[in-house]
Order: sequence, then structure tokens, then C-alpha cells
Amino acid sequence: MSRRSEKNNLEPELKQQVGKAIGRVPAGVFILTARHEDRSLGMLASWVQQVCFEPPMISIAIAKGRPIMPLISESRHFGLCQLPLGEKIITRKFAGGVDQGEDPFMGFEMIHDTVTHVPILAHVMSYLECEVTCHVDVEGDHDLFVGTIRGGRFLEGEPWVHLREDGFKY
Repeated sequence: MSRRSEKNNLEPELKQQVGKAIGRVPAGVFILTARHEDRSLGMLASWVQQVCFEPPMISIAIAKGRPIMPLISESRHFGLCQLPLGEKIITRKFAGGVDQGEDPFMGFEMIHDTVTHVPILAHVMSYLECEVTCHVDVEGDHDLFVGTIRGGRFLEGEPWVHLREDGFKY
């Protein structure tokens, strides 16, 4: 049996306990951004983790089929804008998705002097600009992208840390 065809076959009681445990793994709250040619997108993301000190690298898990994945794959770059604690306006905008053809960054102040030219929101706690080093199909419902950090800044604020009630759901 291939790993792709395996299903979560935990007993219901064990699955509930495992879900609670996974859900308590803290995650930051980010807006993942990408640009390729004349198209830009952003999405709410939280499965982000530092991978290396030298060179500095970070990973992000993205659900398969998300519209931002082809932009990252083709441009080989992505941005991570870390949201400060309690930021609601940006969160609402990017949590629901963006209509086809809509500029997802319309109405938001942007930082334009970036290294990789990915879209970077101005009113965030910090941001990182990354060049894709590795894209892994982990044979589950998400893909993993690893990026070498090419630019970034800490602006201000405290990080928004997200915990979930159930690790099997957003």
C-alpha cells in the first residue's frame, strides 16, 4: 500500500486525543505572498517553521490545490508577513480567499523596496523574503516548500500565536 493511499486509521477515541495534542502545537499567523509576472496572491498561513541557521531557511506547508502554489513554483519566491497579535483587518481579508482577477493587496500599504519583489504588507510585525530551495510532495493533503531567506525585517509588535482545538482541522 502506498503512503498516499493510507488513511488516518486511528480509533475514534485515540484520534480525538491525537487531534487535541497536534492542535496544541503553537503556530504563528502569517500572510503568505507570491508574485509571478502580472499576478499576485496572498493567503493566511500558519504552518511555518525555521529549518536552518546557516544558511537561514524556513519551511511552509500549503494545502494542495491552493491558487498560490503555481505562482511560488514558477517564480521560485515567496514572502511571509508575520501578523502582530490581534491583527483583524488583514486576517479577514486573506482568510476568505480572493476573487479571480482581484488585486488582493488593493487598499493595503505595501513595502516596495524588497530584495525578491514579492508583495510585502507594510503593517505587519515582520517579514521574510524567500527563494524556493525545495518543494516536497509529502503525499498528504499539503505540500512543503523550503526557502532560503534572502531578505526581511522586524518592524514592531508581538507575534500572534495560534492554537487549534483539533489538530485535524484548521
